[in-house]
Amino acid sequence: MTPFTTMKRIVSILAAAMVLLTACATGKSDIVVAYVTSYTSDIVPDPTVMTHINYAFGHVASGFDSVRVDKPQRLRLMTSLKKQNPDLKVLLSIGGWGSGNFSEMAADAKLRESFAADCRRVVDEYGLDGIDIDWEYPSSDAAGISCSPADIDNYTLLMRDIRKSIGNDKLLTLASIASAEFIDFKAIEPYVDFVNIMVYDLARPPYHHASLLRSDKTKGVSCEEAIDMHIKNGMPANKLTLGLPFYGHGNSTPGLDDFIFYSDIEKVKGGYKTMRDETARVPYLADGEGRLVLTYDDAQSIAEKCRYAKERGLKGVMYWEYATDDDKGTLRETVAKEMSVK
Repeated sequence: MTPFTTMKRIVSILAAAMVLLTACATGKSDIVVAYVTSYTSDIVPDPTVMTHINYAFGHVASGFDSVRVDKPQRLRLMTSLKKQNPDLKVLLSIGGWGSGNFSEMAADAKLRESFAADCRRVVDEYGLDGIDIDWEYPSSDAAGISCSPADIDNYTLLMRDIRKSIGNDKLLTLASIASAEFIDFKAIEPYVDFVNIMVYDLARPPYHHASLLRSDKTKGVSCEEAIDMHIKNGMPANKLTLGLPFYGHGNSTPGLDDFIFYSDIEKVKGGYKTMRDETARVPYLADGEGRLVLTYDDAQSIAEKCRYAKERGLKGVMYWEYATDDDKGTLRETVAKEMSVK
């Protein structure tokens, strides 16, 4: 090890130590954001394994000036969980893949301000702690929604207007693509509390969809690279959460669906070999010829990602989504333990 490498390592250790000391001094613990969906109405989440619930989803209404909430009674159930955990924060996540009307709303000052005002109405009506914006993605039509090159600038104006409307005592967060595209992070940073990085769905077999570090089986962006890109683009580490997938992707052969809940992965392991990519730090299933046929995360890789998030000084972690864990809560209990929630 060269003197330069040694010094670099010492600086890294000291920086990590300062993050830890600061957290201890302020009494702040790492946050755990769990997405809970409207369509899993038979599942009531355990409010002791997370610090924040993002209820998915609300939408920009067809008139472009207000918020529409999926299954409002289920949202009320989420806020009622505060009786069991008074420290729990509940936010309404507005958007999601294929949820449109953002571009039209954000482009018009009156519509944008009306929408922001309705965000405040929703916060008050449901007793929420804030709003999470999941516009996928400003200026992109990848999700089959309307878009405009002006969306990126209008997104900044939208976040400004929502912040003004809901006040500084409520949370304003967002979901971001792993590559840190489509958003002017330097411009929105003063308005937002933190950013949830969606570091998953980045590839399909024979590649990992959510590798922690880059390996020869990484296609697209790794967790490490996603964090670096967001910091480079203007969002400080302590305003970032690392997204964790509670599901996997198969190669679409019989029994290996494209989208597989973690709760179902044990059922499909027969006939395949469980492997671990020690470079990427994630598991996978391989066929008889050693080819990656299912990419997913398990308790070990989830724990490593949580520890990595803390080492990098992130605000915490986020996962999609609560209902895809197994009945024992293997992954959510792992997250709660690693992030010192329980």
